[in-house]
This record gives sequence, C-alpha cells and structure tokens, in this order.
Amino acid sequence: MKKTMKIAAALLFAAVIIGGALTGCRKQEAQSAAEQGGGTGRITPITFLLLGNKPTNGRAEAAVAEINKIVGPRLGVELRTQYIEWADWQNQYQLALASGDPNLDLIVTATDWLYAWEIARKGGFYPLTPELIQKNAPLTWAEIPQSHWEFCSEGGKIWFIPEDQYSQYTNHGMYWRKDWAAEGGLESVAVFEDLEKYWDIVKKNHPEAYPWDINGAEYRDFGLIDAYFKAKRPVQTIIGAAAGNYNIFQYNTGDPSTVISYYMDGNELADAAVLLDRWAKKGFWREDVLNYRGETRNLLLAGLSGSDQHHVQTYISLREQMDREQPGSELQMYYWGMESENVNKDLLTHQALAINAASKNVEKALQLYDLMRNDKQIYLLYNYGIEGKDYVVLPDGRFSRPEGWNSSTDALDTNFWAGRVDKFEPEWDTWWVGRKPFIERLNTFAKDYPLGKFSFDNTKVAAEMAAIGDVCATYLPSIHFGKTGNPEKAAADFRAALKSAGYDKVKAEVQAQLTAAYK
Repeated sequence: MKKTMKIAAALLFAAVIIGGALTGCRKQEAQSAAEQGGGTGRITPITFLLLGNKPTNGRAEAAVAEINKIVGPRLGVELRTQYIEWADWQNQYQLALASGDPNLDLIVTATDWLYAWEIARKGGFYPLTPELIQKNAPLTWAEIPQSHWEFCSEGGKIWFIPEDQYSQYTNHGMYWRKDWAAEGGLESVAVFEDLEKYWDIVKKNHPEAYPWDINGAEYRDFGLIDAYFKAKRPVQTIIGAAAGNYNIFQYNTGDPSTVISYYMDGNELADAAVLLDRWAKKGFWREDVLNYRGETRNLLLAGLSGSDQHHVQTYISLREQMDREQPGSELQMYYWGMESENVNKDLLTHQALAINAASKNVEKALQLYDLMRNDKQIYLLYNYGIEGKDYVVLPDGRFSRPEGWNSSTDALDTNFWAGRVDKFEPEWDTWWVGRKPFIERLNTFAKDYPLGKFSFDNTKVAAEMAAIGDVCATYLPSIHFGKTGNPEKAAADFRAALKSAGYDKVKAEVQAQLTAAYK
C-alpha cells in the first residue's frame, strides 16, 4: 500500500463531509412525504456500491432490469450497481467513500474487513436515526433486535444495518483434494504440518498442477502465517485495529483483554519464516508468485491446482462445484485453529449496509434496501436472477440450474453482502450432503467473539499506524511466500522496522482503549 494513497484518502475524508454531506443530511431528513414512493413520475437513480469483479455476461443487468420494473412504479427509483473490483480493493474502496461522490447511495460495508468504524468516524457514512429507519425501512427495523442496533451505534447514531439474519461462517482455511492425498497414503490434513505432507504428494504425482497456485500479487490474507500461529497458540485477531490491511494485534483466547502480537512476541515468527522459505524452495507455489495475478480458483476447478484458500462459506459452495467439475475429488478443508478447535463465530457486522454520507437520496435508498432485503420476489431476482434462465424450481421446491448452466460463465455475481436473510434462501439440488453436518460440527465449539463492541480509534496514532502498514506491505509478502533469501534476517528486520515505525506506542494505545472499553 502506498503511503501517499493513505494520506490522500484521509485528506479527502476530512474535507468531504464538513461541507456538503452534513448539509445533505439535514435536507434528507426534511424530505417531504410527497417525494417518497413512486407517485410523482420522477425516477431517482440509487447506486449500490459492491465488492467484486463486475459481471460481464449480462445476467446481473437482466436481473436488475426486472427489479427496476417493480421498484420504478412502486418507489420511483432505479437501482444501479457499481463495483469495487478485487485488484487493489482495500484502497479503492476507501478512496471511493472519501471522494464525496453524491451518486453513491447504498454501501456494502463491514466492521472486520471493510473499515466500517474507521469510515464512519471520518464522516464517510450517513448518520441514521431510529425514526429515519422506522419511516423508510420499517420491515428491516422490525426484524432486527434492539441489541443489534446498539451494536451498530456510536455517538447516539446508527451507522450501519447489520446482515444479522443470515447464517454463515467465514473463518479461513486451506482446501485440499482427498483423492490426491490418498495417492500418497495421507488420510487427512488435520494439523498444520500435514499441509507439507499433502503438497509433497501433489508435487510428486501431479506435475501439471502447483500444490497451491495463488494470486500472490493481490493476496493479502497471509493465511499461512496466521495458520502457523493458530496451530501453536490459542490466539485470535483483535478486529478493527488493523494497520492498513494488516492485522498485527491479537489476544489469547483465555485473556481477551490483553493485547499481544504474534509478530513481535517470542521467536516463532523466525521459525515460520524458515518453514515458508523451505516450502517456496520445494515449489509449492509458482516462482513468480508475488507478481502473479491469475484466476487460481478456476485452476483448482480445472485440476491444475491442488489447493485453494478462503473461508468456510466459500468452501461449501466450492465443494459442490468440485464434485461436478472434478468428480471424486472430495474437496476437504483444513481451517486455521483446527488442532485446538480455536474458531470464532462471525460478527453481526461481518457484513452490513451503510448509506453514503454524500448521498442525495437517503430516504429512497433506505426504501429500496428495505424491499431488497424483505420482498421475496425482489430478493430472489437480485440474488439468484430470473427463473427459467438463471435457475429453475423443481417440483419439491428445491432450486436447480438450467441445462448447460456453468458457474464460470453464467454466474450472477450481484454480491448482496449486506442484507441476506435465511428466510428467503433457497435449498439447491446440488447442495453438498455434508454442508449441514459441517456447520453443525462448528456450532458445537465455535465461540462468540469477546470484543464485539470494541472499536479502535486510531486518531492519536494515525501516523504510526500508517507507517506500520507500510512496513507490513514491505516485508510480509516476501516472508509469507518464502522470497526473502534470508528468512531469519527478514523476520528480525521486520520486527525492527515495526519498532521504528512506532509499534510500542500503537500497542499501548490499543491496550488503553481496550482496557477502558471493558473495565
């Protein structure tokens, strides 16, 4: 991440809202009842800012066009979508909201990966009130418990609407093929060290495939480092205290009120760096991994990669795809912390909906969101497309795909990660039979995140946080992918650079705020 981009984003946030957006806030609350709904003949465009690569197959456009046939007459609005694509998404998302663009209205956000509290505090989101939501999104207001609204509130205002009626797990891990593992006599990948055994087998028996082909130029999870430490210690990330894109602070599960950092504590970072260096030299990923930008999930589906890395929700859908594309593969998942069942449930605000502070159409945006979340016809159109073209309904009520439908070319990709609800989610005929047992198994031991209301305010240490983010961007990619040349020295240099960037000051501030929040 470039430091100049961070500074630019911060300056834009600071300048945008003081002028036009707060004035717009007052105007929206005074909007007359005559302008609400679809009786005026005026059609107001409402733009929904989404995460993901913009679909190009025409299916999303067709579904949105059908929605607009409903919401145009009903609300006097036209739904439009705008995508923040995955290339440099962290910076582009923040810059889009810092720009003061009045044409953006509905915003997908999250407190654990999309900077929701940071953006709200910088004036990027419109401050909502119970009265405003009750008036314009009454179904949503009634559905969400008061305690969940409080979870999304600060300073007497509600800053986002939680996607709290949708069941999912988004803890991360590595997917691996059971059929390929069996070729080398490996029955399971149940501990971190088993990954090396599996990748050795893939390397030996499948020269056409990389053991783990990964888009290293854009990969910012650095999952193997997190996996290494969660296999060694009972640690979890402190959400909302990231330095840029990098989560450097954690807590021990037995003591969530004490700030630690596995990057700085003990000597295990050097051990992890040495291990990752060895894996790189074994050829577990491509030599040019740090510059590679390929669609590696498609390579897994094509039998050209032995692994993929993401979370449980992705695994469940990918398992279904692999059963079709690679019959007999029996894709499995080793999730981080599996050794000690160290897994947290999702935050209520892992996905949420906010209104852009600069929006000129706050009330109509809320009215449209209320229907997208609570009207079954609109919900199914937006999330699953047009019946008969994007899906079919079987006699038993399950959904299926039309003949010839292909997920790689025909997917909708509308990415409504801000208001999905279990009550409207269909059951599919292709569902993996193990999905329910897999989730039920996690339910037996997954813990609630103990710091759910904690939200770090980095105002006092903004410069140090930016500097730490730059240090992480400089060192972590090469450490994670074993491209340092001298892993032990790289780990030591990284820690020294963190110290110089102000690590101790930032850690003390995080600790002080955490202590104050839970005293």
